[in-house]
Amino acid sequence: MTSKIDLQNRIKPILMIPVRRCGSHALRLRLNNSPDFYSPYPLHIVDYMPLLDKYDDLNDDRNYFHLIIDIVGLQTASMVKWKGVTLDPVQLFEKLKYSPRSIHAVCWEILFEAGRMHNASVIMDKSMDSVHYADELMALMPDISFLNLVRDPRAQISSMNQAIIHEWDSILNAHIWVKAHAAALDLAERYPDRVLTIRFEDFIADESSVLAKVCDFIGIEFIPQMLDINLSEEAQQISRLSALWKSNASSPMIRNIDKFKYQLSEEDVQIIESLTGKYMDHYGYERTTTSSITITPEMIHEREIVSNVNRGLAWQRLSVEDNRDYQLRRFRADYIDMVRYRLER
Repeated sequence: MTSKIDLQNRIKPILMIPVRRCGSHALRLRLNNSPDFYSPYPLHIVDYMPLLDKYDDLNDDRNYFHLIIDIVGLQTASMVKWKGVTLDPVQLFEKLKYSPRSIHAVCWEILFEAGRMHNASVIMDKSMDSVHYADELMALMPDISFLNLVRDPRAQISSMNQAIIHEWDSILNAHIWVKAHAAALDLAERYPDRVLTIRFEDFIADESSVLAKVCDFIGIEFIPQMLDINLSEEAQQISRLSALWKSNASSPMIRNIDKFKYQLSEEDVQIIESLTGKYMDHYGYERTTTSSITITPEMIHEREIVSNVNRGLAWQRLSVEDNRDYQLRRFRADYIDMVRYRLER
């Protein structure tokens, strides 16, 4: 039994980190214009991790095969389909059964299989929250590298506040942001040769230079076609599926960098800068406030209650204002709930 995924004749793996709503689709979709690169819409396996213990011992073939079937189902339930990819859980099990077993091994073998179907030499998983499992992934794939995409936390948290996939509060989302960036910075400090950090603002200002830098890091050739988002069929597709992705059909606009100034209250800016300040300093973002706010457990508890209420209202609004987006997101959520019910039963 081997302790790692076989490195010979294998596609190179990349994980984009550390947290969503940072402009990651803009980068992924442009890289996908390369014939040597493949990065499908992510599985976001973090949403599935709470179910993992319910499979019991994965050394039992029945449990592991059950997990493989369910992860293939999760891929099928994705909002954005993986064009030209059909997966056979029996073949996946036969390929994986003599290697160390984990949910990460299953997810990445699915990605490798999809990459082979697209004749790619490099694959990237944009399941950014998987930064919290980086050590497990490095043990599984010793050649994995990480693309760390940083965005001004005020702009990113403002975007997170409006996304149904996150919380509906600046304090709560700032805590998510800090936890993810703490993991990413720790990873970059421990493995500087395996982590490339770029700022989204720099990408907006000079797409060509940043894309060339990324291509050099991940080992593919930079081609001018990457700069033409109109060549991306998926970009046009996802821009019609959700308001969260509408901007992906065109080039990012520099004037939107500071849009958070009109979306956040002064208190929100102060909260975000208080919690993320050291990372802002590290990545070169200038603070606009001087005093800090102390966040108490009572404040967090109150914000969690309000956020949960607002999330429920957001689902209701989405079902009315964009029912297609609602149905696609609910299908995936309902699939995970169905698996949970079946496992508990």
